[in-house]
Order: sequence, then C-alpha cells, then structure tokens
Amino acid sequence: MARRARSLGWHGNALLVRRDIEWTEAHALDLPMIEPRGAVLAELALDGKTIRVLGTHLDLSGLRRSDQVKALMAHCAERPRMPTVIMGDFNQWGRHTGAMRVLGVKWQVVTPGASYPAARPVARFDRIVTTPDWDLLEGGVHHSATAARASDHLPIWAELKLHKKRAIA
Repeated sequence: MARRARSLGWHGNALLVRRDIEWTEAHALDLPMIEPRGAVLAELALDGKTIRVLGTHLDLSGLRRSDQVKALMAHCAERPRMPTVIMGDFNQWGRHTGAMRVLGVKWQVVTPGASYPAARPVARFDRIVTTPDWDLLEGGVHHSATAARASDHLPIWAELKLHKKRAIA
C-alpha cells in the first residue's frame, strides 16, 4: 500500500504462496524511487531446499530503474546465496537494454510475451529473472477477460525447475 501522503494512488506488491509451501523470511523492500514503488522478498522452504522469491514494480519514468535493479541485487547479495527468482513489472522495453543491463550475465531473463496493455498487449514489461539454478520448462501470458479487467497488465507465468546440482553465481 502507499506509504507516502502525496502518493498518486495505491501501490504495493504481494506474493501469494500455496498453503503447502512454508515461508521462512518475508520483507518489504524500499527501492530508490520518485513514485512509491518497491519490492517484497520471501524465502521459502520447498522440497527440502530454501529458495528466494522477489516481486517488484519498477519505476515508470526510467529515471531510477537502474538504481532499483542495483538495490534488488544488493538485497540479494546481503543474504545467503540461494536459488532466486525475481518477477514483476520491470517497465523496460528491451530485454537487454537500460536497467536490464544491470543484471549482467549472472541472471537469466524470461520474457514470456506481451502483457501490456491488457486490452491489446504489445509491450513485454513483465518479466521473470532467475539465478542460473533454474531451468525454464514453460512460460506464457494468461489471456482472459477477467485478467484484462483485473489489471492494466496481463499475468505472466513460468514453470521453473531447480537443477539437481546447484549452480554457482
């Protein structure tokens, strides 16, 4: 939810986790911003392994987007190394341009398809970014009338599988 009195509306991030998955940590993260955008971080126990998941909504203007990605990377670097997935609205046109360049080669970028605007999607702003611990099995954009009414973005999804051997990033 919005944290500043002068906010231009309600903003926030949420991670929805199945009941059978245990969360061990959860934090709201402040990111460098003009508008109140941020991220949420959770560490989850899944099949005997701990994974990190972040949901984010980056700067619309582009003025702070690279700083925000750097802040996400710093939050991950401050914590123990583990398989990580970052997902959300990156507000970045190119898959390897602008703020996406901050990710370097240590992160995999999944762009399942055009998801914005929901009524007639042409832009691929919504992405899933992973450490090399993951294989992408499948991914896509969920198209439905209900999804198009719920948000100005269509939901994206990916089926990921952890490598049996842990990659080193």
